Amino acid sequence: MNRAPLWALLFAAALCAQPPAGRPFKIIRLDAGLDQIIAPDAKLETLASGFGLTEGPVWVQHGSDGYLLFSDNAGNRIYKWSPHAPLAVFLDKSGYTGNDVTHVGAQTVTGGGVAILLIGSNGLTLDPQGRLLITAMTDRSIVRLEPDGKRTVLADRYQGKRFNGPNDIACKSDGAIYFTDTVWGVRGAAKSPDRELPYSGFFLIKDGKVTLLGAEQDSETPNGIALSPDEKHLYVTLGFSKTMRYDVLPDDTVANPVKFLDGGNDGIKVDQKGNVYSVVRNEIWITSPEGKRLGTLELPEVAAEPRPRIVATNLAFGDADSKTLYITACTHLFRIRLKVAGVRPGPQR
Repeated sequence: MNRAPLWALLFAAALCAQPPAGRPFKIIRLDAGLDQIIAPDAKLETLASGFGLTEGPVWVQHGSDGYLLFSDNAGNRIYKWSPHAPLAVFLDKSGYTGNDVTHVGAQTVTGGGVAILLIGSNGLTLDPQGRLLITAMTDRSIVRLEPDGKRTVLADRYQGKRFNGPNDIACKSDGAIYFTDTVWGVRGAAKSPDRELPYSGFFLIKDGKVTLLGAEQDSETPNGIALSPDEKHLYVTLGFSKTMRYDVLPDDTVANPVKFLDGGNDGIKVDQKGNVYSVVRNEIWITSPEGKRLGTLELPEVAAEPRPRIVATNLAFGDADSKTLYITACTHLFRIRLKVAGVRPGPQR
């Protein structure tokens, strides 16, 4: 029997030990304006990994210190990341407070082909008093977490019909709440027999009243939602095809929709100069307030099996100077430093 020489066996073992080449993080400059936003050599830092599906980050500032909260939609938890302490569970049963998951939550596939249920919270933000607002997707409601830990349901229905799965959320300085509703809170998603609203929409909660601002077909499901720095415009992503911009009227309803961007399928945030940061699959698009694409943050891809699913879902500006961009990306949590400060929700000092 012929045997391979020892050097050949060692070489083959070394090859097997090396994961296939993936794609590194990359900053793509499309316009000179990007130089005012991010340094060309800025580094993407991995803060944590191994989650089911991260979503909805929000920074909570306390004096000169603070921490990041973010959802694990598959884990039904909100986690707390602090630069001074280990990662910790901040809130359990964050999006589904029941005990039986047999018939709740839509199903998707994450890295390595693992089927998971979307049962936890999704988008998070702060109201002007600093209270946490939660899209409890599988409870199909918008919830406020009170200082004593109790949960107050702010809305769970429109015209008597239950929401299908609140997704993302933004809060105006006067307390008006904007959120999107998708089909991902019910088992079977768009085909679920538990679905009550026949459309996906985005809504306003003000003075205890829920107002429908826009209704779309499921192919253009409203997802990410954000206010401009001056709160005169509302941005909403529709499916994978476009991002819309609306004028915010004095009564906090919206009018005059215009297409702002071709693309933008998930979270969206703005910086203090009005630049828009859009999640488009595994990229972050940076666009000027005038709608000019300035550049792209291309997230890394890992080719080793089982593959983590590194697909951007949402964003938040954080740290005391608001110049750190935190990125949730399914199995991962990242951050990167910027030159400009972002808009943070909550009490303004």
